[in-house]
Amino acid sequence: MTQLLDVAHTARWLRRDGVEKILMRMTDCLEADFRRWQSFEKIPRIASHTPLGVIELMPASDGELYSFKYVNGHPSNPSRGLQTVTAFGVLADVDTGYPTFLAEMTLLTALRTAATSALAARLLARPDSRTLALIGAGSQSEFQALAARGVLGIEDLRVFDIDPAAIEKVRRNLEPLGFRVHAAASVDDAVAGADIITTCTADKARNTILDIAQVRPGVHVNAIGGDCPGKTELDARILQAAQVIVEFTPQTRIEGEIQQMAPDFPVTELWQVLTGRAAGRIDPEAITVFDSVGFAISDFSALRCARDATAGTDLQSVVDLVADPDDPKDLFSLVDVLAPVG
Repeated sequence: MTQLLDVAHTARWLRRDGVEKILMRMTDCLEADFRRWQSFEKIPRIASHTPLGVIELMPASDGELYSFKYVNGHPSNPSRGLQTVTAFGVLADVDTGYPTFLAEMTLLTALRTAATSALAARLLARPDSRTLALIGAGSQSEFQALAARGVLGIEDLRVFDIDPAAIEKVRRNLEPLGFRVHAAASVDDAVAGADIITTCTADKARNTILDIAQVRPGVHVNAIGGDCPGKTELDARILQAAQVIVEFTPQTRIEGEIQQMAPDFPVTELWQVLTGRAAGRIDPEAITVFDSVGFAISDFSALRCARDATAGTDLQSVVDLVADPDDPKDLFSLVDVLAPVG
């Protein structure tokens, strides 16, 4: 049987357990899987690019479970009343090849992206970090804020977007939850006094959302918007001045901020910092950058976390996805051509 977690029931799960608590739980799931990074089969995602966006498949396997996510990224979609990102994902049993769990992943992707940012910041930001700047106030913003509070205790936000309505949306959603939200008039205003800066913009272009002059010593940057070839957010000089941490180097060199750099530009993978194989922050005044493009193991973790948290409840239902004749060699029996029609 294939269990299904659809959009409505994912939303019910978030209301039942609380987004912030789920983000904390997902951060723990991510950490557990990143710590066993070397046990996974890994490849860069398979991408189909068009002038309007990208459609991607993201597979991973630990030898027992196989996962994949289908996801798109179409920056112009909101102007058509559509989401920029939509996704669904599958967990399958490696021994049989049968899909065991099917889930919406538009919400789950938002959760795992925020949880991954929080995990990186917990490792790389200064322990006394108290203020988060959000550059870009789109669909990811509230999840980033809740993950930062749940994992790091941050409640002070400085938010900038070129769309004032987006800033107001963040304020409307987060102030009732106890956040102190400063609606910034510019990027300079947003980063003033910020300990952690998260850039998350949607425009599929080589942009400089954050300039070297806007990044003071000791700041940690979560650069999560640059996630495909030809799309960047950071001034290359920030990368040159920083310790740069990535998820999966072969993918990030194609899609991340470091696509701006030479092929041998030195980076550290997040799992190496988690397991102590490499240093994280080496100095309180260092600039650290998590160049995050999203990797399939994060989706594996999100699916596993969602499956386990909703197992045995009415949040999951059975979907008739796999043909299952009584005789596994007689698939034609399901057609039953002799049975009357109608």
